[in-house]
Amino acid sequence: MKLLFDFLPIAIFFAVYHLSGDIITATMVLIPATLVQLGVVWWRQRRIEKMLALTSVIVIASAGATIAFRDPAFIQWKPTVINALFGIAFLLSPLFGGQTLAQRMMGKAVTLPAATWRRLNLAWVLFFFAMAALNVYVFTHYDEATWVDFKLFGMLGLTLLFVFGQAIYLARHLSHAPSNEES
Repeated sequence: MKLLFDFLPIAIFFAVYHLSGDIITATMVLIPATLVQLGVVWWRQRRIEKMLALTSVIVIASAGATIAFRDPAFIQWKPTVINALFGIAFLLSPLFGGQTLAQRMMGKAVTLPAATWRRLNLAWVLFFFAMAALNVYVFTHYDEATWVDFKLFGMLGLTLLFVFGQAIYLARHLSHAPSNEES
């Protein structure tokens, strides 16, 4: 459910784009949609996670630049920047505190061997970098409307497939996972 809520501003952007046919108008709606999303999260949890805060700052900055310069390139680069930053964060996470970011995020709910955490973390690194590259490919090789459709359906669909694949991978390791030891 959280994943779908995270995609809500993108869905609103998509709807406004297809109703207006104008990426600048859709981008103008993206800023308040992002602020409302932050407000709802704050109201419900009394805190905002670092990744949501970072993503929101990048959304607002790239949307603001798109509107100010009337250039869609800023909003089109946003998914690449965000995915690349997440890929770097997952890649470098073991250097800060010894645990992978995947383990820090899911370690309280799941016990896995250290090698499995590293593989899981590497999968996230590769996924984020692939999504960053795929976004550049789509917005440089296809028209604007195709990119907008890809932004909602392609990226959401690929993310859901990846998460589902991870669930299958985790299920294989949960039944016989010793506590955080090497496998």
